Amino acid sequence: MTRTIEKNTSGNDRMSRLADIDTAALPDDGGQDFNRLIFSQSPYLLQHAENPVDWYPWCDEAFAKAKAEDKPVFLSIGYATCHWCHVMERESFEDHDVAKVLNEKFVCIKVDREERPDIDDQYMTVAQLLTGGGGWPLTIIMTGDKVPFFAATYLPKTPKMQMPGIIELLDKIDEFWKNSRDAVLENCSQVIQGLEKAVEPLAGPLEDEAVMAKAFQILMNAYDNEWTGFGSEPKFPLPHYLSFLIRFWKKSQAVNALWMSEDTLKMIRRGGIFDQVGFGIHRYAVDKKWLVPHFEKMLYDQAMIVHACLDAFQATGDPQYRTTAEEILTFVLDEMRSPEGGFYSAWDADTDGVEGEYYTWTQQEVLATLGEGAGGIVCRLFGITEQGNFEGKNILHLPIPTQEFADKEGISHETLLKNLGKWRTSLKTVRKERRKPLRDEKILCAWNGLMISALAKGFAVSGENRYLEAAESALHFVATQLRSTDGRLLRSWYRGKSSIPAFLEDYAFLDWGLIQLYEATLDRDYLDSACRNTGDMLKLFHDKETYGLYDTGSDSENLLVRKKGGHDGVVPSGNAVAAMNLIKLGKITADSRLLEEGKGILRSFMGSIEGNPITSLHFLCALDYLSCPEAEVTFSGRIDSVEAREMLLSVHKRFMPGLVLRVSEEDAVSLPKGKKGEIIVQICAAGACRVPVADVQELERLLDEIA
Repeated sequence: MTRTIEKNTSGNDRMSRLADIDTAALPDDGGQDFNRLIFSQSPYLLQHAENPVDWYPWCDEAFAKAKAEDKPVFLSIGYATCHWCHVMERESFEDHDVAKVLNEKFVCIKVDREERPDIDDQYMTVAQLLTGGGGWPLTIIMTGDKVPFFAATYLPKTPKMQMPGIIELLDKIDEFWKNSRDAVLENCSQVIQGLEKAVEPLAGPLEDEAVMAKAFQILMNAYDNEWTGFGSEPKFPLPHYLSFLIRFWKKSQAVNALWMSEDTLKMIRRGGIFDQVGFGIHRYAVDKKWLVPHFEKMLYDQAMIVHACLDAFQATGDPQYRTTAEEILTFVLDEMRSPEGGFYSAWDADTDGVEGEYYTWTQQEVLATLGEGAGGIVCRLFGITEQGNFEGKNILHLPIPTQEFADKEGISHETLLKNLGKWRTSLKTVRKERRKPLRDEKILCAWNGLMISALAKGFAVSGENRYLEAAESALHFVATQLRSTDGRLLRSWYRGKSSIPAFLEDYAFLDWGLIQLYEATLDRDYLDSACRNTGDMLKLFHDKETYGLYDTGSDSENLLVRKKGGHDGVVPSGNAVAAMNLIKLGKITADSRLLEEGKGILRSFMGSIEGNPITSLHFLCALDYLSCPEAEVTFSGRIDSVEAREMLLSVHKRFMPGLVLRVSEEDAVSLPKGKKGEIIVQICAAGACRVPVADVQELERLLDEIA
C-alpha cells in the first residue's frame, strides 16, 4: 500500500480535508489512501489516517487480531498538538520501511490521550514503573490481553540522541517475543503486580497542620530564588502550586509563601512563556528563565493560571494579577471558543513543522510594522535584537517591568500602556496573516468544566458580564452536546459528534464550574445542577466497599486495573476536585451526607499524601477548606438586584478560604429597629453572627473585620 502525504498542507487545512471525507464510501480498512483511523472522531488519530502503518483505534478487533495471529500489540499514545508526536510521525510512521516492519510483526493501535485518559494513565504508570519516566508520544508493547512488557517514548527511525532506531528495536522485540515467551510473560506478571500496588491509595487521618507545613517546606526547597518557579528546566507554570501557597499563607501568615506565588506569576507574565502579542500562556518553558517556551497552548493551562492569578488578586488587591487573568481570558474568548459555545482543546506548537514559527519576530518585521519610532520602543521594551534570542528570531518578553521601563525611557507608565495596546494590536494584525498552527478543535467536557469555573471566577471578581455569558454558553454546550439520550455525560465532541462515556474528572470539573457559577451569581439553579451531577458521579464512580472514587465509571471498559487516581498532573486529580466539591456542597446545603463523602475521599488518600504531599496539593486545598474557620455569608431578599450584585462583588474581591455562600429562603429579612432592605447580608464567623447589613459600605466594614 502506497500513500502520499500532502506535505505542504497546513495542519488546519489538512484536518478540515480529512474531516470532510465521505467515509461511508470507504471500505472498513480505509482503502488505498487511508487506514482505519480515517473513521475516528479524534483530530490526533485523523492526523495519522494517511500513514502507511496499518493503524487500528483502540478496539476489540485489534486485540482479537493480535491473539489470532500471535503478534504483540504496538500501542502509540499521543495528542494532536504534541511536538514530539509530530516528529515521530514524520520520521517513523510516515516511513514505508518502518511501516513494513510494524505491519508484518505487530498489530498497531493509536490512542488519543485526551480522549482516553484512562488508557493513557494506566500505560503511563507502566512506563514510569519500567523506565522511571514517561512522556508523549508514549510507546508500549503488550500482549493481546493488553498486558505490557516494554515501554518507551519518542523513537526515531535511526539511532540518535542516545535513542535506538525504531526498526532495530522492533526486530529485537519481535525476536524476544518469538524466542523468549516465558520471559515476556514473566515481565507481564511483574508489571501487573507493580501496577496493582501503584494504583492503590493509602488511607490516613484528617490532620492538616503537619502535612501542609511539609508540603510548604518541600516547595521552599524546590523554589528557584533567582528566576522563580520550581525546579530547573523545563519549567512548568504549576498554577495549583501557586494557589496552594496562597492558601498556606492565609493559614500560617508565612509571607514567603505569598511572595513565592506572587513573584512567580510576575515572572511568568514577563516571560516568553506568556504570549506578549496575543496573550495566553504556553505549556512550559524549556529554560529556567521562562524565556523560551514550548509553544503549545492548552485550554487547561489557561483556566488554571486564571484561577491562580485571581487568587493572588483576592489575596493582595494588586490589580496586575486581575489584568493578567483578563488577558488570558481575552485570548481564550478570541481564539479558543467554538461558534457553538464550547472551548477547543489546544493550539499546536508547530507551524508547517517549525516550532514557534507563528510567534517569533525579526527586528526588521517589528520596525516595518510599527515604524522606526514606535518600533524602536517596542524592540527595547520586549528585548528584540537583530541577532534574536531563538534561532535567529525573537521571542518577545519583558526583561524589566513596564513601570521600570517607562521610568528609564522618561515617559509616563500610563502613556506607555496606552500606546502598548495600539502597538500590540498592529503586531497582532500582522501576525494573523501568517499561517497559523493547528488548532485542536476537539471539545473535552473536563477542560470545559475548568474553563467554566475560571470564567465564573473572573465574573465574580470583576463583574464583567462577558465572562458570565461565555461560561453559561459553554455550560449550555455541555448540556446539549455532551450528554447521551439517557443523561450520561460524554467526554469528547468533534465536528458535531460526541463520543466516549465521561470519566471522573469530567464530572468533577463540571461540578467545579457549576459551584463557581453558583458562588458568582447565587443562582440556585446552578447549585441544584451541581447536586444532581454529584449524585450521578457518586453512582458511577463510588467504591461500594470503601471511600474514594474510581477514575472510570462502573459502565466503562475494564482495563488492567480500576484505579483511584490521587496525584495532580497538569490539572488536579478528579478525586481531589470531587472532595473539594463535596465538602463545599455539604457546607452550602447543610447536607451531612455530602460532607461525609468528601471527608471520606480525603481520608482514603491521606496516607499517600503524607508521604509525598506536593503530588496532591489540591487535596491539601480541600483539607484546608474543610478545617479552616468558616465565614458564612448569607444573602436574603432580591438576589437579582443591582445592590445584591454589588455586595456579592465585594465578597469576591477578598481571599476568604473558608467562604460559605448561602441564600436565605426568605424574600426579605428584618433589620434592627424595624427597617427593611431589598437585599440584606448576614455574616457569621469566629463563633458569632454579625448584625445583618443592607448596604455595601457596611458589608465592606464587616468583611474587613473577618478577612
